Amino acid sequence: MPERDAAEARLIEAPALQALIDALTARGYAVRGPRRRGDAIVFDEVARLEDMPRDCTTTQSPGRYRLADAPGAGYFGFSPGADSFKRWLHPPQQTEFRFRREGAAFVPIESAPAGVPRQAFLGIRACEIAAIGVLDRVFLEGPYPDPGYQHHRDGSFLVAVNCASPGRSCFCTSTGTGPRVERGFDLALTELHDSRHRFVVEVGSDRGAELVAQLPGRPAPAAAIAAARAVSARCAAAMPERFDRERVARRLRETPEHPRWAAIAERCLGCANCTTVCPTCFCTTMVDRTDLAGTTATRERHWDSCFTLGFSHLHGGSVRASTAARYRQWITHKLSAWLDQFGMLGCVGCGRCVTWCPAGIDLAAEAAAIGDEPGAPSGSDAHAP
Repeated sequence: MPERDAAEARLIEAPALQALIDALTARGYAVRGPRRRGDAIVFDEVARLEDMPRDCTTTQSPGRYRLADAPGAGYFGFSPGADSFKRWLHPPQQTEFRFRREGAAFVPIESAPAGVPRQAFLGIRACEIAAIGVLDRVFLEGPYPDPGYQHHRDGSFLVAVNCASPGRSCFCTSTGTGPRVERGFDLALTELHDSRHRFVVEVGSDRGAELVAQLPGRPAPAAAIAAARAVSARCAAAMPERFDRERVARRLRETPEHPRWAAIAERCLGCANCTTVCPTCFCTTMVDRTDLAGTTATRERHWDSCFTLGFSHLHGGSVRASTAARYRQWITHKLSAWLDQFGMLGCVGCGRCVTWCPAGIDLAAEAAAIGDEPGAPSGSDAHAP
């Protein structure tokens, strides 16, 4: 989306978030936003402001996630958890079609997902907006857009939130995808932790401008806009770049036998946690089912992972039989091959793969180590096996 005039920005009080939720609901959107479930933040349906977590924060590092109360942290003082918008746009399991036998003919029963409401995503970060861009490239561009993804994506309304405090696992400054959202949103919120607890609301689309004009508030003064930009600047300063993406992409192409792959394989469990929580991983497999009578047949699409041995299985065995080969495939695709193919990375630096890896493997640290030129100090000695 093109950049909009900053004069459209509004300044609202925190209770106006309820008016935002109500306005989206009145327009026929199912609002998905952050909710606290047990000791984690998840994305789920939000109807009231009270449904959203408040005054809590997360501590994240390789293999570790902790949610804690934090008075004064506001509504978005936490880093994203394992859950993301992806399961709403690209569901883990989806029926592609179902047929019933009638004599010698097969009659379609179901051929596309049905009954999915228009969806509004509230509180997604810059890295996740970038991830939607990745999935859009995969599923919507080209001569054959994916009807399932398109069905869930059509009409979706994106309310982004600019990060204020990154987690230790975050590295969006290295991937060029944050922490400030620049495009691809309808509305973008920045939480100001001042005495009145307000939000600057920036506009990214015509429908965003139409909606925000109905919220209680006033045009954002220059001082409020400057304060919002300062929030993003402080967040970026707290998250220095951990690797040079151009150099890493080149080194991944040049060093398929880098000794780092074997070192990673000694720690990697091949559990596929990283690809499951990744907001850009899109690999799937097809599962065909028939009933015992042979009268109905169903084809379902399920999430799959390049970390499973059977993912690359061809006649005679798996193309990538070793854990080292599978990890190399994953990181090379994210940080090198995708750049060559689309001019952007397939990784958005959200850090989920780092936090939710039970072995504590840090993708950014491993990328830095592989990206180091021969003789340079390793960028990941602290995480070496």
